[in-house]
Amino acid sequence: MTTLSERAKALLERASDCAPMRTAVVHPVDDLSLGGAAAAAQAGLIVPNYIGPKAKIEAVGIAFQESQLIDVPHSHAAADEAVRLVNAGKIDAIMKGKLHTDELLSAVLSSKDGLRTDKRLGHVFALDVSGLDRWLFIADAAVNISPDLMAKRDIVQHAIDLAQALGIETPRVAILSATEEVNPKMISTLDAAALCKMADRGQITGAVLDGPLAYDNAMSQAAAQTKGIVSDVAGRADILIVPDLEAGNILAKQMDYMAGTNAYGIALGARVPIILTSRADSVEERIGSCALASLYLNRTRV
Repeated sequence: MTTLSERAKALLERASDCAPMRTAVVHPVDDLSLGGAAAAAQAGLIVPNYIGPKAKIEAVGIAFQESQLIDVPHSHAAADEAVRLVNAGKIDAIMKGKLHTDELLSAVLSSKDGLRTDKRLGHVFALDVSGLDRWLFIADAAVNISPDLMAKRDIVQHAIDLAQALGIETPRVAILSATEEVNPKMISTLDAAALCKMADRGQITGAVLDGPLAYDNAMSQAAAQTKGIVSDVAGRADILIVPDLEAGNILAKQMDYMAGTNAYGIALGARVPIILTSRADSVEERIGSCALASLYLNRTRV
């Protein structure tokens, strides 16, 4: 089991002050997904509704109350039932179990009876990086493959809102590219410049933005100074906005597996937060992701 840092312990302690979320746990048919949800319930973060084939869930061998189980034949039906319960006002959050992300999101984003809002759905990782003195957020590394400018606007705002829910009053946002210079042949640099101007005009609120910035400029003050970058964000970024899913996914997982990092993540922009973990994520990372959702939900309810 992963050892929790003091920062992660503080996250869980803060979330424990929030009311438990009524949570639809979709297709929890293995040790990690059922165990993570059960541990989050024991920690007082969620009130679980385990949705999936009864025989498969019981075969995992983790005890739960019979009243918490909703028996459906397969993972597709589990995703549909979770959405139905949200629409019925019975669920505050959705938690992914052992199924593919696109299978769950196809139900969430259904144009007929899904959970769409006027915002683009986007995923935000909160990374507890060993040796770093702050939370580091990465968006979007899990949902939007190649977001356009307006999708990125929503992704940036989701990341800001989540950072504020964790107590970061005015987060510093770095819009990443491969260079700090605007290059018309590199769309990510144009998007970065536009996003910064959108923040100037109030289309993005609650943070300080700068970009384009290369990763070294965003995270290292020495690198930024060497390149002559004068910025309130460079070298001190709280939030990294990546140009596309591939870059974000590689960056987040590299940190998760190679840099002593715990990665917690949720998707925002639907009617309820979605605890959208990888099928390989640890129980601790699933609990931490529940804590993120709880703090975000508590903030939006105020």
